[in-house]
Amino acid sequence: MSNQLNEDARRLIGSDAVATVVTLRADGSPHVSAAWVGLDGDELVLATLDDQHKLRNLRRDPRIAITLLSDRVNQWGLREYLVLEGLARVTEGGAPERLQELAHTYLGPEVVFPAMPNPPPGYVTRVSVERVSGIGPWKD
Repeated sequence: MSNQLNEDARRLIGSDAVATVVTLRADGSPHVSAAWVGLDGDELVLATLDDQHKLRNLRRDPRIAITLLSDRVNQWGLREYLVLEGLARVTEGGAPERLQELAHTYLGPEVVFPAMPNPPPGYVTRVSVERVSGIGPWKD
C-alpha cells in the first residue's frame, strides 16, 4: 500500500474527514456506514467498540471500499475525493486505544474517548489497500 498512497492521500486520511465505508451483505448488496479512519504504518485502520454489521460483513467477505471527501475543489469546480478499495481483517481488542488516538484528530487533543470506565476491548479493522482512485492528486 505504501507505494499506492502518496503524501496527498496520506494527508487526507490523517485529517478529520469522516470516511464512508462500504461492505457487502450476504446477498451481495452494499452496506454503507461512516467511520473514523487513520493509518497504522501502511494499513488503513478503523475501530469499533461493538460488533457492528460492517464487521460481520467483513468476516464473511473481506472486500471493502472507503471514500474520503476532501475540502478542496479542483480547477473544474469538482470537490476532490479519495476512494480506497482493498481487503480488511478484523481483530478483537485494541479498539479503545485506537479510538482515543483517532478522537484527537476528529474531536480535539483534550478529548477522552470513549468516555466510559472500562470500555469493552472492541474490534480493530485493518485494511490492505489494493486500489486507489477518485478525483484529486492521489490519482494518476
